[in-house]
Amino acid sequence: MDPRLAAFARLLQIMDELRAQCPWDQKQTFETLRNLTIEETYEMADAITDKDYKSLEGELGDLFLHLVFYSKLGDEQGLFNVESVLNKICDKLIFRHPHIYGDVEAKDEATVKANWEKLKLQEGKKSVLEGVPKSLPALVKATRIQEKVKGVGFEFENTDEVWNKVQEELAEFKEEVDAQSGAMEAEFGDLLFSLVNYARFLHISPENALAQTNQKFISRFQLMETMLAQDGLLVQEQHLNTLEMYWERAKKAKKD
Repeated sequence: MDPRLAAFARLLQIMDELRAQCPWDQKQTFETLRNLTIEETYEMADAITDKDYKSLEGELGDLFLHLVFYSKLGDEQGLFNVESVLNKICDKLIFRHPHIYGDVEAKDEATVKANWEKLKLQEGKKSVLEGVPKSLPALVKATRIQEKVKGVGFEFENTDEVWNKVQEELAEFKEEVDAQSGAMEAEFGDLLFSLVNYARFLHISPENALAQTNQKFISRFQLMETMLAQDGLLVQEQHLNTLEMYWERAKKAKKD
């Protein structure tokens, strides 16, 4: 037997045994697993951000378990089972890749994505944005929205046009800030949306970029706290000028 199939069969067998014998596993439902799955997904994302591939292997296993668990629950309730779940995604992939399994030609990624969105509409979806999850983090959601409308041709022609839009939105935001208007938040949202679009044109992931910046800030700030403590100082008792001096020292130490 293919070792991949053997490993998957082993997981299915363990899932059956846990559901039959373990009090905790027996109590779980779709609803109780939901938040745990979200947590596991973020742990996987952390491992990717940190390039911690040893941890990533484990996190992927945790997610596999959750997917098998949902399939087991669906089987028990007569809703679906692991076989129908896997066959459904296989059928979808074949349908949405006519350049592989049919006679459609697609020589680049952009064409593949455009065909993908058109095929989704053929499946009965009323909007290209219908598949964007409501609960996605806003930054990721903005990226997905823009990627999807690009698939049907709703897109700026070049990077310069996108940058002009960023400058336009920045000017509108500044105008509302100067006026201390109630529209500041809305204009800030427009500015962020345009920056996400510009990043996409530059093939930068806004989510990954911000995650890296967040981690960099945390690392530098914690080093600054350590340096202050080594000098017998508490961060909360220092003047901003002192904090800035230690901040620069921390930055230099990280670079070195």
